[in-house]
Amino acid sequence: MPEDLTNFVNVRYMVNDVETAVGFYTEHLGFTVRTNAAPAFADVVRGNLRLLLSGPSSSAGRPMPDGTEPAPGGWNRIHLIVPDIAAEVDRLRNAGLTFRNDIVTGPGGNQILLEDPSGNPIELFQPAA
Repeated sequence: MPEDLTNFVNVRYMVNDVETAVGFYTEHLGFTVRTNAAPAFADVVRGNLRLLLSGPSSSAGRPMPDGTEPAPGGWNRIHLIVPDIAAEVDRLRNAGLTFRNDIVTGPGGNQILLEDPSGNPIELFQPAA
């Protein structure tokens, strides 16, 4: 019987290179590999989040009927809670990773947008005390 995936929140990210994306998410953000069918596809998990990493040769990468090709780098994003955003940003900047902005403070807490190697955003968020 196939594994029950209904307990996961599933998010698909189009990526330029599946292996590079797997390395990024496992090395820097604490995900673990569930399956790896690179270069087409892999999925990684963190808690109940299942991130589907789809490369250009995956079925999700096929052109739409009008010829539009799926591509990474939009503004929709996964949202990861961190206990100390300043320390996390320092750690990731020291690892040479790219951010779209600086830490922003709002009524609910602090946030910043990290980019994966394909330009997909990951929001790091520290809730207000």
